[in-house]
Amino acid sequence: MLSSSKKNIWIFAPLFGILLYILLYVIATLFYPGGNQVNKNSKGFSWTQNYWCNLLNENAINGQHNSARPIALTAMLVLCISLATFWYIFPKQIFKKKSNKLIIQISGFISVTIGIFLFTVFHDYIINIATGFGLIALTGTFIGLYKIKWFNLFWMGLFTIILIAVNNLLYYNPKLIWYLPVVQKITFAYFLLWIGLIDFRLYKQSISILI
Repeated sequence: MLSSSKKNIWIFAPLFGILLYILLYVIATLFYPGGNQVNKNSKGFSWTQNYWCNLLNENAINGQHNSARPIALTAMLVLCISLATFWYIFPKQIFKKKSNKLIIQISGFISVTIGIFLFTVFHDYIINIATGFGLIALTGTFIGLYKIKWFNLFWMGLFTIILIAVNNLLYYNPKLIWYLPVVQKITFAYFLLWIGLIDFRLYKQSISILI
């Protein structure tokens, strides 16, 4: 339960981590040699045609050694830790029942930590597994937001689900996949904004009624 007399600055940890991730992400794009889904011989990182995963590969699409990889891997690690911390803090602050806390904490932890292996040959399997556990954590988050009447954040989160569905539609449709890099980045930015806003609200507002 959030203390009404003393707010814990450590609740801000996920937000700080997200901001650091964004900074590292941008820096990593500056070191990407080149190549994308449209033109494998292009130079540099394209915000409209490259995927985040391209920065994690050992070699760039153009065949050159990927200098962005160490930075991208660090960014990925920071993000995973940040989201795992968020899904540890959120249920702990919101839910009274231990089982409710554990379901969200465990599923959230598995979802984000398995994401570290996105750069391996098991990329597609990792996405599916991470998505499954992520949906469990998200469902618990939605329940918590609704119960404490944070309706703006609740509806904002549901729109995130719509964006994720659009991503899957584009991913599995060869005719539409060309739009995926842009939609992917919009979805990710929106999702991180949503998590950041929840984290900020947790810090700013004490909760007197537990679920």
